[in-house]
Amino acid sequence: MPPAHPDAEALLELIRAAGRPAFETLSPTEARRVYAAGRTVLQPDPVDVAETRALMAGTVPLRLYRGVGTMPAEVLPCLLYLHGGGWVFGDLDTHDGVCRRLANDARCCVVSVDYRLAPEHPFPAAIEDAAAALAWVARNAAELGIDGARIAVGGDSAGGNLAAVLALMGRDGSLPRSVFQALLYPATDLTMASGSYARITEGVPLTATTMRWFIDHYTPDPASRQDWRASPLRATSLAGLPPALVLSCGLDPLCDEARHYAERLAAEGVRVTALHLGDHIHGLLTMGRLIGMADGITTFVAAALSDAWRTPPGATP
Repeated sequence: MPPAHPDAEALLELIRAAGRPAFETLSPTEARRVYAAGRTVLQPDPVDVAETRALMAGTVPLRLYRGVGTMPAEVLPCLLYLHGGGWVFGDLDTHDGVCRRLANDARCCVVSVDYRLAPEHPFPAAIEDAAAALAWVARNAAELGIDGARIAVGGDSAGGNLAAVLALMGRDGSLPRSVFQALLYPATDLTMASGSYARITEGVPLTATTMRWFIDHYTPDPASRQDWRASPLRATSLAGLPPALVLSCGLDPLCDEARHYAERLAAEGVRVTALHLGDHIHGLLTMGRLIGMADGITTFVAAALSDAWRTPPGATP
């Protein structure tokens, strides 16, 4: 395993000292409790935004954020955000801090999606909810103060997986087309075929064994892992997708599949910004109280979004 950044190593030592159990040793209910409890330890205090609002896209709960400095009547670009948590845990609150920062730093509207979780709701429930949320936001853009021509999708980990699938669905016409995809240490191949699964087997919160636990809950039928809606890396073509930011971390079993996804996007004609943090662990964006790099990376993601929204589709730069 690559050497860890000092901040990451200090965090790992804190986890070891606390005796936090591995997620795969817990029931999903227990894992949700442990994950939620870590929020106050790992995340900085949430920043103020101009507005938050609870919404419903049919049966799917959403939370809308408008960045500081935006005016109530201002029409804003939008990021539809899908939270991480291995499709098993995570919710609107666990990623509230990230969404607030992105709304402020990108001076935009962020809509966070509280999709259904496995194992109670296995694949494809999460993607069905994410798709319903995107369609609803696009359909109601004017009422929400959103520019319907500037909707991006994004998410971390499992949420990055869902965002990549939404981008594919938009390209193929079954959803509104997104203008950008922010894929933050995403899962892209649930068959666990990449080499980083053999490298990252112990010593970090997300190991290959932990990932197997998540995947088994989300896709209990192994055959479904070949479906591009579960494993977007297995899509026949990535051509024609919107520009992408793909973040990967070296101490992460998802490292190689994230980097491979970025390489395939570029090879198939998609503009890609690929950012690799070789000495960091999976999930760092929700660990900003202890990992100093998290603040700068969140700012970078916001800058990439702002750049994508800078020139409207079809306009001359």
